[in-house]
Amino acid sequence: MSDEIEAWFDAAGPRSEELRRVDALVTAAAPGIDRQLVPMGSSAMLGYGLMSYRPRSAKETTMWPLISLAAQKRHLSLYVCAVVDGGYIAEQRAGRLGKVSCGKSCIRFTSLDAVDVEELSALVRDAVAVTAAGGNAYSSS
Repeated sequence: MSDEIEAWFDAAGPRSEELRRVDALVTAAAPGIDRQLVPMGSSAMLGYGLMSYRPRSAKETTMWPLISLAAQKRHLSLYVCAVVDGGYIAEQRAGRLGKVSCGKSCIRFTSLDAVDVEELSALVRDAVAVTAAGGNAYSSS
């Protein structure tokens, strides 16, 4: 693990261990996925699987993580930027993930203990697979 990522975990203080648990789940569900810190406002989030992304408001395509992990004030956020069959995969499966709150691509939870880890692992695997197969419509959504 890079020193930069290790420092990011350590900077999370009491949330550090929970972030490490989620990181382990993501990397186990998507073996070999690349990881890097991605700027987010005045801080950073841990990003996995860079992919091409072009927001509607942008003139140029940029790189954005398929999955990213961030520590918020009261919860952890796992963003899964995958659109399949016209819907965000995180939002489509929200009801199967356990005690979470979901936005379009954001899965919010206080502890991995409140999450159905098998369902979350499957969601990560499916997001990686559909992206690798060219079926992720996120960049055009």
